[in-house]
Amino acid sequence: MRIGLVVHGPEVVDSHMAKKIIDALKDLGEVSAIMAGTIGKTAVLDAHLENVIDIRKSLKPSQCIEEFFRTKDITILLNHGKTTDNGVLFANIVVSRLADRNLKPLIHIERPGMPDGKIIPWNTQSMTIAIKIADILGLGIADIPKIVTPISIDDQGHRVIRNVYGVHPGEKIMINGIVVGVARSSDVRIISEEGFIRDIMGAKVKVHGLEKLHGYDRRIPIDLCNCWVKSGPLRGNNFSVRKNIIDQEQKQLPGSEKNSIQSPINRIKAVIIDHEAERTFELADGAGVAVTIGDDTTDIAADILYRLRIPIIGITDGDIDGFSHIKQIYPGSTIMRMKPGSDDIVGKEIRDKIFCGKESYFFDSIIDLRNNIFTISKNYFIFSTYY
Repeated sequence: MRIGLVVHGPEVVDSHMAKKIIDALKDLGEVSAIMAGTIGKTAVLDAHLENVIDIRKSLKPSQCIEEFFRTKDITILLNHGKTTDNGVLFANIVVSRLADRNLKPLIHIERPGMPDGKIIPWNTQSMTIAIKIADILGLGIADIPKIVTPISIDDQGHRVIRNVYGVHPGEKIMINGIVVGVARSSDVRIISEEGFIRDIMGAKVKVHGLEKLHGYDRRIPIDLCNCWVKSGPLRGNNFSVRKNIIDQEQKQLPGSEKNSIQSPINRIKAVIIDHEAERTFELADGAGVAVTIGDDTTDIAADILYRLRIPIIGITDGDIDGFSHIKQIYPGSTIMRMKPGSDDIVGKEIRDKIFCGKESYFFDSIIDLRNNIFTISKNYFIFSTYY
């Protein structure tokens, strides 16, 4: 039997349950595991499991399932939510995006190792194998859930309402890696019109976050139906950070799908990560340094890149949202503090004038890049911290 295992999030890896379940499932057949989620990839690296759980692709859970539907006999979604109910709601959103959830047996393992852990079959053809897996793992088995539609669209298709399931009051709400509000209740709904967020019901809206999300004056619309929405902390603290994963001269990311671009002789490849911490693995492929824009982006990206021995030049202005967990910063990094509200202005100048509008560029050295950044940001610059 060919088993496709979609692992979601860092918690199930940090708890050591992912490895235990992969080993247990081998009694049923050949297991292929893939991680869905950036912070989950970091957990895989910390657990030395990159040769067990594939982190080379950047796919949503539903995309991973669709891929396994084409190549495997059964597909399993492995998750560890805040509660089992939250985990089922998350899986519901994932399953609702599938073209046909009944194509192959589809099973959900939620919160393994916990008293409320469950095996959830998502179609009738999953029942027999779900019972076997429940017996192997010592977990209870649930009934097949009904699909709850998380998104509603008006008749004209211009207004979209998206429910945020599993959110708790006081938790920050993030869209595409940017904090846009703080929950005031467990009933949170995001409303967009013509691609622009108009309101977040049940939450205190962070206007500056919405400005960032839509690119300020560039007025960039988003696809609320398919964007990444997250609430609560990115990761707990029950893990040990792994160090020195790759060879310093090689600079090939474990999460890369393509070969690194060859650097011109004696030049270093720099990448810019502008409020897109969730794309760090993808953007930093083959890089010798990363320029990160925004306080939380800098914290999260620096923590990921520490494991890959890539220093950063962080552009911050003190507007931190506190989404990051305990972080590490690789030696040789510089965090530059700008005047309040100016990190985005400086970030745009860096992209336009130093990176020539591109996501990556080659420079003579990190010092050369840092000096260029200081030159164009001196009217906003306050101080630098060196690591």
